[in-house]
Amino acid sequence: MLKSIPGVGPLTAATIVAEIGDIKRFPSVKQLTAFAVLDSSVYQSGTFKSNQNHISKRGSSYLRTALYQATVAGISKQVNGPRNEVLSRYYQQKLSEGKASKVAIVATSNKLLRIIFGVWRSETPFRIN
Repeated sequence: MLKSIPGVGPLTAATIVAEIGDIKRFPSVKQLTAFAVLDSSVYQSGTFKSNQNHISKRGSSYLRTALYQATVAGISKQVNGPRNEVLSRYYQQKLSEGKASKVAIVATSNKLLRIIFGVWRSETPFRIN
């Protein structure tokens, strides 16, 4: 199922499946995002709340790396255009919002993880609609 997503190859799909395990242990995509450590860390003290948070580094670095690599492969330009049009549009939107390149890639990795969750839970191949 995961190999139907452009940018996710056989090795990346195997890594993602191995690191996540059973998808049914995550009732929501928010919990999967926290497990994959693509959520931002919270830094606050008293009434102060930081607005420049980084992703937290706890959790599986293998999963984070696999998602990052799949995202870069998905947004890469081919002769006929980007490999994954959905990820490419989202990445370009983040760049146009003024995000740095790596910040936009991490945000797009989060989008890819949500796509993976939907494809895996519904057990249907990825389709661009």
